[in-house]
Amino acid sequence: MALKSNNSPFDETQVELLNQVLPTLTPDQTTWLNGYLSALSVLQPEIEVAEVPPTVNAKNAYAMLGGAAQDPVIVTVLYGSQTGNSQGLAKEMANRLEANGFQATLSSMSDYKPRHLKTVKNLLVVVSTHGEGIPPDNALSFHEFLYGKRAPNLDEVHYSVLALGDRSYDLFCQTGREFDQQLSELGGQRLFERVECDVDFDADAERWMQGVMDSLREQAGLAAPAVVEAPAAAPIVTSTYSRSNPFRAEILENINLNGQGSDKETRHLELSVKGAEFEFKPGDSLGIYPENHPELVNALIEEMDWNTDELVKVGNTEKPLNEALTRNFELTVLTKPLIRQAADFSQNGLKTLTEPDKDSELKTYAHGRDVLDLVRDYKLQGVPAKEFVNVFRKMPPRLYSIANSFQATPDEVHVAIAAVRYETHGRNRFGVCSIQSAERLKLGDTLPVFIQHNENFRMPDDPDAPMIMVGPGTGVAPFRAFLEEREETGATGKNWLFFGDRRFRNDFMYQLDWQRFLKDGVLTNLDVAFSRDTNEKVYVQHKLLERGEEIFDWLEDGAYFYVCGDEKNMAPGVQAALETIIAHEGDMNEDKAKEYLANLQKEHRYQRDVY
Repeated sequence: MALKSNNSPFDETQVELLNQVLPTLTPDQTTWLNGYLSALSVLQPEIEVAEVPPTVNAKNAYAMLGGAAQDPVIVTVLYGSQTGNSQGLAKEMANRLEANGFQATLSSMSDYKPRHLKTVKNLLVVVSTHGEGIPPDNALSFHEFLYGKRAPNLDEVHYSVLALGDRSYDLFCQTGREFDQQLSELGGQRLFERVECDVDFDADAERWMQGVMDSLREQAGLAAPAVVEAPAAAPIVTSTYSRSNPFRAEILENINLNGQGSDKETRHLELSVKGAEFEFKPGDSLGIYPENHPELVNALIEEMDWNTDELVKVGNTEKPLNEALTRNFELTVLTKPLIRQAADFSQNGLKTLTEPDKDSELKTYAHGRDVLDLVRDYKLQGVPAKEFVNVFRKMPPRLYSIANSFQATPDEVHVAIAAVRYETHGRNRFGVCSIQSAERLKLGDTLPVFIQHNENFRMPDDPDAPMIMVGPGTGVAPFRAFLEEREETGATGKNWLFFGDRRFRNDFMYQLDWQRFLKDGVLTNLDVAFSRDTNEKVYVQHKLLERGEEIFDWLEDGAYFYVCGDEKNMAPGVQAALETIIAHEGDMNEDKAKEYLANLQKEHRYQRDVY
C-alpha cells in the first residue's frame, strides 16, 4: 500500500522517497528500522513524529547517549539458529544496540553476503550447536566460508561470540567455539570473551549482552549511558507468558495415536491456552516443563536418606525437597559438569574418572545413566540435600512441534509425543515428559508451557507455492498444522505428504486427517512407507526415489521441500535421495546437484526441523 501526502505527516518529496524505499526492505531491514525509530522515541518521548526537527538524526541520537556528534558505531549481528533461540537473542541484542545509540545490522548467516565481512568493524555472532557438534542449517554456508580459502583477513574486526548448546551432548557449544577460534585465526580481536550457554541460557546471555555493550562503549570512548531500555524485539506474540514465565495449560484430550497391538505409543495432547494470548505459526514448537517420574524421585530420596519436606534452594526461593526434585531439577541425564562437581563429595574413585585423560571413560559411563546410578555406583549416600542439589542442572523444557493451526483453533495447542521406555544398566528408564504424558496426565490437569517460535521452518509466503513435506513418525506433526493453515486460509498451492512408520494397521498416525485433506483437495498427493509390512524395509527416502521425476518437476515449479524428524538416520537418507533425484532428473553431476540443493536452502525452499 503506497503512502500519500494527503493522509500522512510527510510532504510530497518525502512521500516519494518513502514509496521508493519501503517496498524494497527485507524483514531484517524492517526490524532494524523499527528499532531505530523506537530508539528515537525513547530519546525524544515528548515529540510527535510529525514534529521531529531535521537535526534529530542518528548522529545526534548517538551524541545524546554520551558520544560526540558523529556517525554512530555500526555493529553487525549474525545468527545461526535451528530452533529459534539464537535468532531471538540476536534480535534482542540488536534492539539493545539501537536503543543505546549504536547502529545494528541484523542478519541470519544464510542471508548474509560473506564478501561484506571485510568491511565490518564490529561483529557479534550468536550461534547454536545442532546435534553432535554440527552448525545449524542456516549457518552451514557461512561456517564453510570462514574455513575456506576465500575468507578475508579480519585484522580490523572486533568480535564476540555467544554460543548456545546442551551440556548433555559431548561436543557442547562446538559450533560457537569453532566460530570464535576461526575469527581469531583470521586476525579478529575479541571484543568480549565467548560466553557458552546451556539449555537454561537467560543469565549467561544477559551477562554476554551487558559485557559486549560495555566493551563497545569503552572502545568508542563513551561515558556510561543513562538507563535506556531496549525496545522489545518485534514479537509475534502479545502474551505476557514466556519461557521464563510459562502458562498453565489445561489438558483437553490425551489420545494414543497407535492402534492396539502396536509396539509404540504416541500421545496426541490437546491443551487449552485460552487466556494466554499466545499466537503461533505452523512450524513453531510448544515448550513443556515436565516432571520427573515419582519412582525416580522416591528412589533417590530413599537412597540418600533425605527428608522429603526439607527446604532446599531453587533459584532465589526455597522449596520442599520432593517438589524441587520433581519439578525443578534434571535427574535423568549426567553431564560432565555435574559429574565433576559431584566428585567433590566422593572418596571412591569419582575424582579419577574426571581427570583430563579419562574423558572417553567419563563419556562412556555417563551414557544411559542418571543421578541415581551415580549415587549408587560411587557411594555418595550421606551428602546433605542442600549441598547436593547445587550440582543439578535446572529442568530444561522439552520442545514439540505444534500440530494445529492457530487460524483454525486459536485457543488450543496440539502436540504428538512418542512415549520412551527402555531398560539399561539393570533398571527401567522413562522419558521424562513422554511418560508423564502417557501415564500420569489426566483430563483437566495442567502443564506449564510456552511458545517457541521457529522462523527457520516456515510455510511459503506465496499461497500458490507447492509444498513437499517429509515427516515420518512424530515428524509429521507440523505438517498437520501446515495443511490446516492452508485449508483455513484458502491457499491454492499443491501439497504432497510423505509419511512413514512401522505398520499401516497400527501406526498410521492422523490417518483420518490425511484422508479428509485428500477428499477435500487440500492434500494433493500422499505417499506412505511402512517399514515392517514388507520383507525388505521401505522408508520415506525410498518412496521419494520412486517419485523422483514428479518431485523434480515440482521443485522446478517452485515447490518448497520440508523435512521433520530424526536427524541421525532419516534426515541424511532423505537428503541423499533428494540429491540423487536432482542429479538424475536434472542431468547434473554430483557437485551440481549439491549446488542446486544449496541454492534451494538459500532461497528457504529446503527447510529442516530435525532432532
